[in-house]
Amino acid sequence: MGNGGDDLQIVVKLFATFREGRQKIQTLELAEGSTPEDIFKLIGLETSEVAILLINGRDGKPDSCLKSGDTLALFPPVGGG
Repeated sequence: MGNGGDDLQIVVKLFATFREGRQKIQTLELAEGSTPEDIFKLIGLETSEVAILLINGRDGKPDSCLKSGDTLALFPPVGGG
């Protein structure tokens, strides 16, 4: 709509083992049309490693189209035993 640039600002929050060697919360600038899968690649995660993906607190999909201002929360599978 506006022409204030094509970048999206997405806040990414990592939980549990995903925090090891990474920032817990980071703001990323991405190209318009980016998806959570693009973020996985950026931070070194495989789609199969992500058990729960929330966009703005709601269930999301790896191929969801992100909007500027979205918050993405990523959780690994819960360990058990």
